[in-house]
Amino acid sequence: MCQVFISANPESYESRTRSVRLHGVVTSIRLENLHWEVLDEIAARDGMSVTLLIEKLYDELVQARGAVGNFASFLRVSALRYMALLARQRIPADLGVPIRSLDPAAVLADLPPSWARRPDRVELPRAGD
Repeated sequence: MCQVFISANPESYESRTRSVRLHGVVTSIRLENLHWEVLDEIAARDGMSVTLLIEKLYDELVQARGAVGNFASFLRVSALRYMALLARQRIPADLGVPIRSLDPAAVLADLPPSWARRPDRVELPRAGD
């Protein structure tokens, strides 16, 4: 079993920091190379740069939640979620199909409860936010 995981290219789990500009503010984001590759794929599907994808995700997260929290972790989960949705055939494997063209309700229907934010759940700010 472990061979499936330990045979990964060590470069894939090395971290890389990228500086990105979010609405005029330069910030650094440190992710593992594999996460950057997945984010690049997601961005390419919709004809945008990874920086533009990150800005779009940031804006939509702020709009939906009002706060960002640990944005690097959010990006890691987004990349993992994308790969899991591909594996579950909720997102087409054809990279020519833009993510924006998909029906979110259909993509997200009947996923495990832990994969979705419960609308009845009230999120309280964490200390330091």
